[in-house]
Amino acid sequence: MVRNLKARGLHGELAAEFVGTLILILFGCGVVAQVAAAGIGDHDSIAWAWGLGVTLGVYVAAKISGAHLNPAVTIALAVFKGFSWRKVAPYALAQTAGAFVAAMLVRWNYTEVLNAADPGLTMKTQGVFSTLPGNGTLPVGDWGAFRDQIIGTAILVLVIFAITDLRNSAPLANMTPLVVGFSVVAIGMAWGTNAGYAINPARDFGPRLASWLTGYETAFRDQYDFPYWWIPIVAPILGGLIGAAIYKFFIERYLPAEEPAAVPAKELQSA
Repeated sequence: MVRNLKARGLHGELAAEFVGTLILILFGCGVVAQVAAAGIGDHDSIAWAWGLGVTLGVYVAAKISGAHLNPAVTIALAVFKGFSWRKVAPYALAQTAGAFVAAMLVRWNYTEVLNAADPGLTMKTQGVFSTLPGNGTLPVGDWGAFRDQIIGTAILVLVIFAITDLRNSAPLANMTPLVVGFSVVAIGMAWGTNAGYAINPARDFGPRLASWLTGYETAFRDQYDFPYWWIPIVAPILGGLIGAAIYKFFIERYLPAEEPAAVPAKELQSA
């Protein structure tokens, strides 16, 4: 497996991260466009589509790149699992590019519906592409959203570390992507109020840029006219590191040593 990873090279891994994140955002932004602009579906359909998008994106990319699909996950793996630091920036760029292209496809496909629902392309439908504190309507400030993103991403990364560690109770029969997707569904259902559960810098910034380039003039600001765009980047990275640290120091150190380490982590360390 190590030889195969080296043979594929970094370009193959970046292609996988690009396409995997593309799949994730096609389902994620697509479902929000359908709910917000067309009135088809509700919060639960949003949570499920995001989770299933993660699952399908991971299945697409996992064998080649490990399917991080999230710079917060990539950075946490570099800090705690030995993932190569020279790959961190290229992975993050590939993930963001995949999110951007997917958002552009959603914007193009839902042009008529978005224009009918929100002719001025305002914050009413900005949430199709990027997040806002309190989803743009609830009484949540920017620092409340910052706190929320730290907590939500910490939960995500802690769970990812747990279910990819074969010394723990890792899912069998290639079910790991499905369990990761379920964790995103659960986060969406339990932690979606304060900041729209971006929990992924690429997921937020790529579509935010796409929406700004296609007419959403307020894309980089929130309802308080604050330059909100950096919060879903910085807070998830901090949250990911906290979640990984919690797993390492409260769970991993107490696991039995006789079992092999997590397969994804070993592959990533050796690549």
